[in-house]
Amino acid sequence: MRLINRRPTFRPLVVALAALPFVAVAVAYAVGSDIRLTANPQDKLLPAPATIFDTAIRLFTEGDRRSGEILLWQDTWASLRRLLFGVGIGALISLATGVLIGMLPYVRRTLSDFVAVLSMVPPLALLPILFIVFGLGETSKVVLIVVGITPFLIRDLSQRVLDIPHEEIVKAQTLGASTLVIALRVVLPQILPRLIAAVRLSLGSAWLFLIAAEAVAADVGLGYRIFLVRRYLAMDIILTYVIWITLLAFLIDWALKTASRRAFPWLGASL
Repeated sequence: MRLINRRPTFRPLVVALAALPFVAVAVAYAVGSDIRLTANPQDKLLPAPATIFDTAIRLFTEGDRRSGEILLWQDTWASLRRLLFGVGIGALISLATGVLIGMLPYVRRTLSDFVAVLSMVPPLALLPILFIVFGLGETSKVVLIVVGITPFLIRDLSQRVLDIPHEEIVKAQTLGASTLVIALRVVLPQILPRLIAAVRLSLGSAWLFLIAAEAVAADVGLGYRIFLVRRYLAMDIILTYVIWITLLAFLIDWALKTASRRAFPWLGASL
């Protein structure tokens, strides 16, 4: 049997294969940390895994000396609120605009080139402009996420609308469906799962824009805390925050994938 037709079906083997890259990274880090700490016990660049674990326990359970509040949970809530607002607004704008561009030739001729050019603008270059226009508060951070991911989502969704077989549109028109009915009954059900998939793909970029905005101007947030403690080379805190951000991103992605599978079981398996 060709290798391309072999599939891991034995459950323990599936779990072992999934865990293998994580174990390899952990072992490589532990070896590198041990080598550096053996040469210099005061080295801060690669703290021992036990040090990171102790720091994580402290950050998750102990309050700040001045306020008494646990800063990590404050940072997490602030960052998640900005991220969810930005991604949600971007998804809604993309869904409406993508459907209009894909369905209506006049809108496509008007907006498709504009969106294509807009998607080429590096969002981080707009960050100073956003701070000037919207101030240093929450709005500029949310707008940066919206500006960063929306053009990509619009282009992806409009292309998916164009990929819908033309026969389905013709059949709906033959049965007397209006443009609005075709959009709601034919296009939208086929685009919604693609919207979820596109949002999953854009989550990494959304986190990047969020961390960058918080690093420049914020007084609370995961990105703000990372760039605050880097002055003291507190790698144990930085690594704890990085691992926590990665875990949050994975959980959001997993929730979206699970929701997509349950809402659209006909879509089949996806990564």
